[in-house]
Amino acid sequence: MTDATSVAADQLKSIIERIERLEEDRKAIADDIKEVYGEAKANGFDAAILRKIVSLRKKPAAERAEEDSILELYLQALGMEA
Repeated sequence: MTDATSVAADQLKSIIERIERLEEDRKAIADDIKEVYGEAKANGFDAAILRKIVSLRKKPAAERAEEDSILELYLQALGMEA
């Protein structure tokens, strides 16, 4: 291999290894989150609703309001008024 090829191969290997470590970290975090939801469920909370709340808290208030309006409109169109 030439020096340039060797450097590129080393860089590629380093990038792949970093991605692999991050993937492992992500799996560990996902397992921790799953455990917290399980704990919440054991304490009588609805995990699906908790997931929805976490999702909603990530969004700006204006975006949530717009989605709520559209949802209400669609439900009305289907005769499923809330």
